[in-house]
Amino acid sequence: MQERKCEIENMEESKGRVCVTGGTGFIGSWIIKNLLQHGYSVNTTVRSNPEHKRDISFLTNLPGASQNLQILNADLSNPESFSAAIEGCIGVFHVASPVEFELKEPEEVMIKRTTDGAVGILKACLNSNTVKRVIYTSSSSAVLYHNSGKDDHEEVVLDESFWSDVDYLRASKIDGWFYSVSKTLTEKAVLEFGEESGLDVVTLVPTFVLGPFICPKLPSSVHASLSLAFGDRGPFGSFRHQWCMWMTWLEPIYFYLNILIQKGGIIAHHLWLRLKQCLKLFLLNTRNFSCQR
Repeated sequence: MQERKCEIENMEESKGRVCVTGGTGFIGSWIIKNLLQHGYSVNTTVRSNPEHKRDISFLTNLPGASQNLQILNADLSNPESFSAAIEGCIGVFHVASPVEFELKEPEEVMIKRTTDGAVGILKACLNSNTVKRVIYTSSSSAVLYHNSGKDDHEEVVLDESFWSDVDYLRASKIDGWFYSVSKTLTEKAVLEFGEESGLDVVTLVPTFVLGPFICPKLPSSVHASLSLAFGDRGPFGSFRHQWCMWMTWLEPIYFYLNILIQKGGIIAHHLWLRLKQCLKLFLLNTRNFSCQR
């Protein structure tokens, strides 16, 4: 009883409670670690799978986790399941997203789950009356793909007006096209909801994310980037013969935290990287962040 009382007191002394969806992932776990280090209390969500019990000790063993981290079950297929995790929070990082590059179910089913899940989370944020800002993690795949007719090597500055062409993706069926369609439609839905409801919504557009990781499983973006560097085709074979590709260096992830508390626009940086330089990033103290819409 005394230990529980101490935990409650520690939570009350924090800077506030923040929700991170998809906390066991590459980005989500880093956000949790840094939130705890900066004095926030954290609610995070994981998807329950009775057939495969997930090891979450890498989260529960983080400094400050025993007092300031709560782990709850939630699933994008049931947006209402996120309400308990969002209740009482001042900010929400929506990172959870299916990352599938083999179409195992009808496209419309996957897109509906992802889009409805994101909008459902935003509704819970709006109903909480405590959430001040929502940061949604989109993807560069929501920006990069359009049949513009321009040379692939022609330099083009991509800003908020650029969106991937969903019809082009469906027709071309490039590697992971349905993931790109899902990310494009979901980000549009998130921004539209924020504009109509008045909820403060920020979307981030990371590219291939590199950097050290604290989750036990090798992140798919790190695996794909290393595969490209070694010449393996893998699930991202269409990038193999390009001169360059976009990369985002993840650690430290203070950029995410700054967005939670900073007002106004944020200027960020990106890196146009030659494939043969992928490995070099692991040897340099390069810290590079992606663009914000």
